[in-house]
Amino acid sequence: MAAPRKENIRQLILDATCELLKTQALADISLAEIAKAAGISKGTLYYHYKTKGEIFFDITDRYLDEQWEDLIRWTENKDKDTSLNRLVKYVVERNIASAGLRMHLLSEAQLGDEVLRQRLITRYEEFQALISQKIAERTGIPADFLTWLILLLSDGLIVQEAIKSDALDREAFLTQGVRVLRELDRAYPQKEQT
Repeated sequence: MAAPRKENIRQLILDATCELLKTQALADISLAEIAKAAGISKGTLYYHYKTKGEIFFDITDRYLDEQWEDLIRWTENKDKDTSLNRLVKYVVERNIASAGLRMHLLSEAQLGDEVLRQRLITRYEEFQALISQKIAERTGIPADFLTWLILLLSDGLIVQEAIKSDALDREAFLTQGVRVLRELDRAYPQKEQT
């Protein structure tokens, strides 16, 4: 059997680290644990990554790139219902689906990882611009306001998921939110495209 190619080993390392992050904080995971989980030697791991920070940066980039590409594919798929209420629900549900990793990202950025913090700020700005454009294509509701509301709502729901709060019925909340959006959409008719 041939040895895995360099990019495959990096992928193994990232996947193994993501699995470990499901049950442990980044600070509690050693490089030796990552190597073991990936099925490679510590020397092979060190050849590709010198620090956990480097691994986490690649995980962050992979995750944010996937989110970006998924959103673009979904909004440009003519066979899907990409109405305003579906767009909002899609963004919120996708963000919540990756709550664990997002909490790690936000925590590391807040605890002083300045490079990660800047990456997240840049990505929030990129997502905000893209989502705002997609909202503006679908409604007359002020797109920048609604986009930031969606992003803040997603982060708030992620926190509620992380602390395992029973006080919020997420499905009922999202259902009610969709109803409110439909009413707002009626109140702000879409401007004519010129």
